[in-house]
Amino acid sequence: RIAKAIVARRGEKPFTRTADLADLLGAVVGRGKHDINPATRSFQAIRIHINRELADLETGLDGALERLKVGGRLAVISFHSLEDRIVKTAMAGAAKGCTCPPSFPVCVCGKKPQVQVITRKPIVSGDEELERNPRARSAKLRVCEKV
Repeated sequence: RIAKAIVARRGEKPFTRTADLADLLGAVVGRGKHDINPATRSFQAIRIHINRELADLETGLDGALERLKVGGRLAVISFHSLEDRIVKTAMAGAAKGCTCPPSFPVCVCGKKPQVQVITRKPIVSGDEELERNPRARSAKLRVCEKV
C-alpha cells in the first residue's frame, strides 16, 4: 500500500519535503494505537537500509567478540527488534559449544563456547527511567562475558 501510494503521488507531483512523504504515510498507514507518528517506521526502515546498519551491526559484533579478552564483557544496547534479534543471535551463537549433530555419540567438531551470556532476558528501562527519558522505551541491553 505504501509503495503504491508513493508511486501514485509521484505521478501527480514530486515530493519536495520529507513532511510531504510523512503526510502521505500517515494517510496510508493510519495513526494506530500509539502516539508515534506513522511515518517513523518507514523513515527508520529507509535509514537502516541506506546506512547498512544491520550488516554493520553483525560485522561489529563479530569483531567485538573476537577481540574481547577473557573476563571482558560486551554490553550492547539495541533500539528495535531487528537489532535486538541480531545481538541475541550473535551472543547465543558465541555461547554455544559443540555444533555436531545430536546423532553423533562423541563431539568431533571440538568447538568450545566463546562467551557466557550474562543477561538471559534483555534489561529494559523501568518506570522511573521512562518518566525521565521516554525515548528509552525501546532500549534493550544484552551482556555477555568472554570465557
